[in-house]
Amino acid sequence: MPLLVPPAPTGTSFTTPRPTGPIPQPAPIPADRLLHEETIPGGSAVSFTVRRHTTLRLTALEAGANVSFLCFNRAEPIDRYNMADTLKGQHTARLTTGFMLYSDMARALFSITGDTLDWHDPLGGHDTAAHVSKKWGTKNYQTARNDWHRNSHDHFLIELAKHGLNARDLVPNVNFFSKLATSPSGELSYVPDHSKAGDHLDLRAELDVLVILTTCHHPLDPRPAYGPSPILLQLHSTPPPPPDDYCRTYSPENARALYNSEVFSL
Repeated sequence: MPLLVPPAPTGTSFTTPRPTGPIPQPAPIPADRLLHEETIPGGSAVSFTVRRHTTLRLTALEAGANVSFLCFNRAEPIDRYNMADTLKGQHTARLTTGFMLYSDMARALFSITGDTLDWHDPLGGHDTAAHVSKKWGTKNYQTARNDWHRNSHDHFLIELAKHGLNARDLVPNVNFFSKLATSPSGELSYVPDHSKAGDHLDLRAELDVLVILTTCHHPLDPRPAYGPSPILLQLHSTPPPPPDDYCRTYSPENARALYNSEVFSL
């Protein structure tokens, strides 16, 4: 293994240019690298570990999909996705190819290595039972069976408990496939028809990462009827990021975050 050399301590993405050249696009997954494939129904939740040097591909199977997403350092779950550091460290209010999901300890948890949408929402939060009930009414499993109304907040708490975590570990989440617009007065609004069936993104794990995701509605989704969309989840093996990796070189902050993950994994 080559010697790990710390990146230069100076420079930020605010003062240095982004990489030139074409933006990497998601490529078909080679059959010999595909490790797992599963359809996640709308309104569901799952939790699982994505090993380092494995890429998680999420694909919208219908228009208007939303994936509310949390992630944690599998070895030290107290080191989890930090929304504030991710956004201010990369001078952004959206996520797409080139950006990383930073942890509390300034490590890279995931790198976004490919994306067909160019915009995913890191600000909107997630829906709750009260929100869903007010918007679409209440339906429980006893009366509606699989058509009952579910929400991300309760799903998150259930999945966290499966891994010895609880409400104090519930941090601000990412909403993949969703986009928010900002008015001149600073109000956020949901952008309808942002994602289409077939849109997808690739998340390369830079550590062993615990993922918790739900496929419930975005909390600002204005559609008149309850009906969250399914997604396709795929895991495939990928090589370690080279020195000229697009995400590593996208900003000085990314180089330092990835170095921190590589040192942690020694």
